[in-house]
Amino acid sequence: MSEGERPLVAWSDEQLAVIDKPAGLLVHRAPGNPEQSLVEELGGLLGGGDDPGRPGIVHRLDRDTSGLLVVARTAEAHRALSAMIAERSVKRQYSALVEGCPSSRTGTVDAPLGRDHRSPERVVVGGRRPRAAVTHFEVVERLPRESLLEVRLETGRTHQIRAHLQAIGNPVVGDPQYGSGRRYGLERQFLHSALLAFEHPFGGGPLEFRSELPPDLATALEAARRR
Repeated sequence: MSEGERPLVAWSDEQLAVIDKPAGLLVHRAPGNPEQSLVEELGGLLGGGDDPGRPGIVHRLDRDTSGLLVVARTAEAHRALSAMIAERSVKRQYSALVEGCPSSRTGTVDAPLGRDHRSPERVVVGGRRPRAAVTHFEVVERLPRESLLEVRLETGRTHQIRAHLQAIGNPVVGDPQYGSGRRYGLERQFLHSALLAFEHPFGGGPLEFRSELPPDLATALEAARRR
């Protein structure tokens, strides 16, 4: 996370909040990792759940993925939002710049993901203790050497988008674990949670939020277009 960048509360009420997370910020601390996280940054805004280290957290973004996520402020909201995530009734859409271009304009990757036996910090199709994982994509723009995709999660496994796109031969640009690493000045993967939409769990009607590409990704996209 760059100096001065902090998570933005895009919207909130008494039950829940929608946060725009900068890249470089963990959602919650991992065991043995003392880094500041979204949980500490938001402090008393969060609530609910059985894990005192993860109050209010119902889904996550990778440390170096930016954009929108919804958090709970109460125990009731945590239960309701967790159920909605499990029922796949929360729309989570990402912008991803990938190497090459998928063979079809739209597609679905339905392939279980598990921990890589050789590198347990990575996930791979199959792997150890695989769990069902489904990712949908659409090509938004074809560039000289890359493609801009709109990606929608049906499930939410660790590194799901990154691993699935690598598996079909189109890894995310700038991804140090699943792609070719730095390109266009990027210091992280080109992956941004751009849209979040769901029905308010307590009768507040439909909610939809959008987040524009942050400056580092917007600059990289323009560079890719000019290539």
